[in-house]
Amino acid sequence: MNMTDSASIRLASDLHHELTHHILPFWMERMQDWKHSGFYGRMDGRNKIHPRAIRGGILNARILWTFSAAARHLRQDPYLDVARRTREYIVTHFVDEKWGGTYWSVDYKGLPADTKKQVYSQAFFIYALSEYVMATGDTLSKEAAIRLFELIEQHSFDPVFHGYLEAFDRQWQPLSDMRLSDKDANEKKTMNTHLHILEAYTNLYRVWQDALLAKKLRSLIQLFMERIIDPDSSHLNLFFDEQWDCKSSVVSYGHDIECSWLLLEAAGVLGDHELAETVRQKCLQVVAAAEEGIRGDGSIVYESDRRTGLLDEDRHWWPQAEAVVGFYNAYELTRDTRYLDRAVACFRYIKGRLIDPGNGEWYWSIKANGTINRNDDKAGFWKCPYHNGRMCLEVMQRVK
Repeated sequence: MNMTDSASIRLASDLHHELTHHILPFWMERMQDWKHSGFYGRMDGRNKIHPRAIRGGILNARILWTFSAAARHLRQDPYLDVARRTREYIVTHFVDEKWGGTYWSVDYKGLPADTKKQVYSQAFFIYALSEYVMATGDTLSKEAAIRLFELIEQHSFDPVFHGYLEAFDRQWQPLSDMRLSDKDANEKKTMNTHLHILEAYTNLYRVWQDALLAKKLRSLIQLFMERIIDPDSSHLNLFFDEQWDCKSSVVSYGHDIECSWLLLEAAGVLGDHELAETVRQKCLQVVAAAEEGIRGDGSIVYESDRRTGLLDEDRHWWPQAEAVVGFYNAYELTRDTRYLDRAVACFRYIKGRLIDPGNGEWYWSIKANGTINRNDDKAGFWKCPYHNGRMCLEVMQRVK
């Protein structure tokens, strides 16, 4: 066994331990609401549960994906039990039986709180339900995922300029405020939504090899290659108007490195070797662009603005997780050990700084000054076991 094989095996072993001893137990033991069912909507940065917090669709979909994937790969019944319980909660409380699609959020009793149809969120339910199908073979979940795909194509797809519009009201009518969060620009098309539709359609294709789905997935890949990845910098542009004019100068290093492997994964499921090779070359360019955010301690900073020169050097949890996967993927593609070293160094940073060894899970971020950010949530609307859980599972499977 050579040194690079040993490094990969050690990394996979460390990630298996992190997943099974810190991440999954935290959500199973501390976040399940046994009184009202489902999961609590929030634990703050000081480990206090807020039992009456709003419960986000994205959080619940990501929990379903995580425990379905864990059950599928690790073959342990307790993870499957959580996946089944989460799927039941979603079907009972988040699915809009009248107008189709899923609600943005429900209250702690499971009643609709915000009924808008954010396409980003719809995509995550496709992603999660498809994973549940692979874990269980459940045909009803497959049918539910297909219905969501059809709704996105019916209401969100832009037949003139292509791509997908951001958000609608409960009856799938246009909204004036389409923002995913307060920090986002109010534009009709975003990189973030397209990245997660791509991810969702990739997973759905694994359980449903439909010709239209294949066509749409191929079209999404082309949009990234031709519209979203900047031809000069190889960073992802983030916000666009309806005609794909770029409306942002911000660079998101975490999204860069996440896209570098999700885009290649999408090309791979289609089985088109010529397309996959073209995407491979582009993805390595995106990896090189993302490396601009790497610091000497192995971490990756949050974002920068090409227009103003401002740099946000906080180390948020999710870009670190995506960096481990993205750089390990680049190592697999090139066998360049520099990328393996980057993956290992980033997890070393995570292990030393972001993981909360006493309370489980990870902190939201480490501030630029090196202190722990306790003002943002440990678990909540956006903080979930998806990025870090997927990091563990991805590398574990690749090292096998």
